[in-house]
Amino acid sequence: MMCRKLIFLLLFPVIIHGQEVQNIGVLFDSLKTNPQVRSDEIKMERALLGKSMANGKLFPKIDAFGRYEYANTPSGMLPIAPNDLLAMVKNPSIAQPFSQNILRGGAMISMPIFVKSIYTMASKAKMMYQSAQVKREIDLLKNEAIIVSSNANLRYMEALDNALEKKRSSLMKVKELVRIKVDNGRAPESALLKISNGINEIDIMRNEIALNREKAIAAIYALTKVRLTEPVSMEQTGNYTGGEFKVLEPLKRKIKATELGVRAEKEKLYPALVLFGNYNHSYANAYNNGLKVNEDYATLGVTLKIPIFEKDQYAKIKQSKLDVIDMQNELDKMRVEFTSQAKQLENSLALLETSIGLYQSSIGDKEKLLDIAKVAYKTDRMSIEDYLKYEDDLVLEKSKLFKAQAEKWQTLMKLAIIYGNKIEEIVK
Repeated sequence: MMCRKLIFLLLFPVIIHGQEVQNIGVLFDSLKTNPQVRSDEIKMERALLGKSMANGKLFPKIDAFGRYEYANTPSGMLPIAPNDLLAMVKNPSIAQPFSQNILRGGAMISMPIFVKSIYTMASKAKMMYQSAQVKREIDLLKNEAIIVSSNANLRYMEALDNALEKKRSSLMKVKELVRIKVDNGRAPESALLKISNGINEIDIMRNEIALNREKAIAAIYALTKVRLTEPVSMEQTGNYTGGEFKVLEPLKRKIKATELGVRAEKEKLYPALVLFGNYNHSYANAYNNGLKVNEDYATLGVTLKIPIFEKDQYAKIKQSKLDVIDMQNELDKMRVEFTSQAKQLENSLALLETSIGLYQSSIGDKEKLLDIAKVAYKTDRMSIEDYLKYEDDLVLEKSKLFKAQAEKWQTLMKLAIIYGNKIEEIVK
């Protein structure tokens, strides 16, 4: 009899992820509330916030203030023109705006008129948002692919379990025949033990399938919070479409954002034009006659800032350039890997479709051979060992078919992810 390890050697590589529920569309909808999706949305919100923060620097900045000042000699509350000051000195009854204790209140305003790096940083933040947006789409495709592949795995396990059940039922019938032969002395008692051992091997394999099935169901629940009791039907309604590797798009946009970051660092060395303003209301007792003084003072101007030497800024520019080079190298590596993987998957998909047709044809032949073997054993023209080989051959061929069908779904899903195809348009 074929060793049960041979069948499970075929089973193991296919059992990877989870599965679905009443219909696959419901699972796709449930997936959209998964914490992973929310995590990607948070990254998008962060990127959008970065853009808002960059644009916010273009708006006026206004600060109100209140201040108490003490000086050991009388200090001016505001600048005074010489002629005005001369008139105050000649007339002591006029309160002069000088005091040792001054209360001040007012507001300050500043606004960039031209700071080139701010606009570039806003563009960088926008590109980071686009990168996060595409990554969210790719991650959603990956999770949808897991659902489809997992459902295919559950179907594989269910089909294999049904095949083993059918084999068990067949062996139970043969066991009765063997028992009669043993009772009549036409077969040794070892034949009955071999049949019983074969049935026991089936029960062990079915139990292992049940364990793996529970793992798949648990994995689906973790992804969608939906617990399945059985696989759902699904059909292929479309095919993958080749072209650019959409899976690389988040990194491409991130590189563009980093390149904008390099430009922004360089632009920080450009001249900057900034508007500034100040309003100051001062209150005090005049030092010359003690009268109350309330004075307003306001200024408005424009500052041109020209960086001449900023050593640390040159280091920041170099660091940004290295970040771009490192990310570009990673992109090149990933492009080579996906080119190789896509070619291998495309070839495998065609081979799997051929294998499925061959296995289906072979199963039909093996079913006929098994029927012939049953007759041969009943008429004592075949040993029990030879008969059991036909039973094993049929189940093994079915397991290969079910495995190939599951691998076809998985291969199709991997290609859909690489090329960024909409999985909901490929499977219903």
